[in-house]
Amino acid sequence: MKKVSIVTVNYNHSHVTDELLDSIAKKNTYSNLEIIVVDNASLVNPVPTWILKYPAVKFIRSEINLGFAGGNNVGIKAATGDYLFLINNDTEITDGLIETLVSTLDNHPEVGMVSPKIKYFDQPDMLQYAGYTPMNYFTARNSCIGQFEIDKGQYDHVTGITGFAHGAAMMVKKEAIEKAGMMSENFFLYYEEMDWSDHIKKQGYKVWVNMQALIYHKESISVGKGSALKEYFMTRNRILFTRRNAKPYQQLVFYFHYLFLVTPRNIVSYIKNGNASFIKQLFRAIWWNISNDTDSTYLGFKE
Repeated sequence: MKKVSIVTVNYNHSHVTDELLDSIAKKNTYSNLEIIVVDNASLVNPVPTWILKYPAVKFIRSEINLGFAGGNNVGIKAATGDYLFLINNDTEITDGLIETLVSTLDNHPEVGMVSPKIKYFDQPDMLQYAGYTPMNYFTARNSCIGQFEIDKGQYDHVTGITGFAHGAAMMVKKEAIEKAGMMSENFFLYYEEMDWSDHIKKQGYKVWVNMQALIYHKESISVGKGSALKEYFMTRNRILFTRRNAKPYQQLVFYFHYLFLVTPRNIVSYIKNGNASFIKQLFRAIWWNISNDTDSTYLGFKE
């Protein structure tokens, strides 16, 4: 039986992490398991309370907010499992989830990472993820399969190659991480799992989805929908992802597409929707990519 390390990152929502840990205690039946929680510099340090409440869990406190990638990388370094199961702290597991994903990796040596079916916790009959379509590197666009559809079992037959793993829940072979490296920390937030998926695929592994495994996701607890933070990183990292993964001719087409089509369209959309302040974040995100190389360290977000 392979050892599985569950890694999750907390930032200012310790009660949400409590709910995840409680769901693991109630639902998990996989015995060879370790659980690692990284607190990403929450304003109130929850670790002392957690240690008393969950003595079997390993807690790591970072005094700096390292972002999604950096926080997970701290957990990855501490993990001793053959397979690492990275899940958002705002998820709750279901019966047989870990066994099903482990079986996928055990039985398919070519698969480096796999994600389960993801459904919205507050709308448990609605899908969030049933896989991703491949990336169009000319536009840096792809689609999340099944999102917002009522789950009637229409994708339950799907087990196999998908465009990308989903950052809310992805099980990765340690050997794949050793070859591809850990997540790039300069993304900080958004697109890092897509970048990581591409780097793992470049090492010869396949990325799969297994719809027989299920996890529930409480979307957007940490960041919020339509925030300046989200707009900045979605823009900045879409460009950064293309710079890191697209071929030169694809990048050239993307730059023209983004500057002359996407940027004017977004500006109009921001004004129309009463979010004119987001225009500043759009140009900040573009400028970051002009003034930084693809491995530059992220130094913080300012409104």
